[in-house]
Amino acid sequence: MAHISRDRKKLLNRVRRIRGQIQGIEKALEGEGECTALLQTIAATRGALNGLMAQILEGHIREHVIDPGRKATEAQLEAADELVDVVKAYLK
Repeated sequence: MAHISRDRKKLLNRVRRIRGQIQGIEKALEGEGECTALLQTIAATRGALNGLMAQILEGHIREHVIDPGRKATEAQLEAADELVDVVKAYLK
């Protein structure tokens, strides 16, 4: 999980922002928050979680599916790029 260790600070910052969004949702539900604002916050939180998932999946593909200890072929690198693009598109 070298990619996790290498990106730990950035990943934790993302998680902390997501935690803040979740807390905002909780406060809106406890109070008299406006429905539209609550839905927008939920959508933004979902987008942030999807972004986190995409980042970790990309690292996983590049570090574990493509063996960094061996020289990947051009076809393998292209396939990895295509898979990352599909994952990112799916998570949007």
